[in-house]
Amino acid sequence: MSDPRYPIGKFIFDGVPDEEQRQKFINDIEQTPAALRAAVHGLSPQQIETPYRDGGWTVRQVVHHVPESHMNAYIRFKLALTEDAPTIKPYMEDRWANLPDVESTPLEVSLSLLDSLHNRWVRLLRSLQAQEWKRAFNHPELGIVPLEKNLALYSWHGRHHVAHITELRKKMGWLSS
Repeated sequence: MSDPRYPIGKFIFDGVPDEEQRQKFINDIEQTPAALRAAVHGLSPQQIETPYRDGGWTVRQVVHHVPESHMNAYIRFKLALTEDAPTIKPYMEDRWANLPDVESTPLEVSLSLLDSLHNRWVRLLRSLQAQEWKRAFNHPELGIVPLEKNLALYSWHGRHHVAHITELRKKMGWLSS
């Protein structure tokens, strides 16, 4: 791993996924809550406050970021499915990561939130018909984002942040218990 910011590599969209790839992406999203929970299992309070890289977020910030980001993604899916290319509102994730609730909220709250959120999200994703994957939202900075691209992005996003923690564990010699 040459760049600790991207332990599984940067996101690359290889174009419209076929049905098999789409199912893999949905399965990745379905597995994210359990993978994140396993990644932090047994960490001490001091370990949770450790940045995954120099200048990076702490494990705590990463764990709280994932459901925040995925809530936004879920809502963007719902908006795209019910409106014609709605313009979504971006958010400043770096600022969200520094709000007081991140420091005061136990990890279990965000892990439970992620469990419930992904239960709903995966049900929605598995219900979509072929033509619905072509629906899109307008991101003010990125332009038109089709749902099939956003699906691929969030398949990557969950694995990306889980790897931040698992790679930190390896680097620090923190064995899973």
